Amino acid sequence: MRADTPASIWDHPSSRSDKDTVSLRETFHIEVLGPEAGEVQSRISVRVEGLAPAQERALRLFARARVPQRVGEPAEAVRVIDGAGREVFFRSRFDDLG
Repeated sequence: MRADTPASIWDHPSSRSDKDTVSLRETFHIEVLGPEAGEVQSRISVRVEGLAPAQERALRLFARARVPQRVGEPAEAVRVIDGAGREVFFRSRFDDLG
């Protein structure tokens, strides 16, 4: 290897950010579930930096889906599914929200 060649592409100065940190964003799928078995009232995908922000977003969507002014049946549960298809978070209307 030549002396002026970087050891890897990641060592190249143009590949570095200003902070020299890597932000790994993951894709999570949030499903708001209805009263019928397997009924998905709404589904969104979010790209966030971890499970905690995805959980917060899921709880906000769940709260909004349960307001009395909403048309249709109120949501029964919300779940978060990671990119591999595994359920990583679940909250139902019966769980303690406090």
